[in-house]
Amino acid sequence: MDISLIPIGNSKGIRLSKTLIEKYNFQDTIELILEKGYIILKPKTKARKGWEKEFKKMHENGDDQLLVSGVFKDGNFEEWN
Repeated sequence: MDISLIPIGNSKGIRLSKTLIEKYNFQDTIELILEKGYIILKPKTKARKGWEKEFKKMHENGDDQLLVSGVFKDGNFEEWN
């Protein structure tokens, strides 16, 4: 696929088709990776996306219990400060 560079102020940019934007789920920010002579455009995802929903599901299933009991038994958290 050939695309043209378009002027954007003093720079140049590229225009992505609606089809590409939808296919790769590009939003407001895209990650650009330079690797071995290639430019890779990758959808930027939010860190921990979906974690809240998964934690809620774990809680509902009772899977959010401590694996090692008594770790914080003495309540002495000074070494963590």
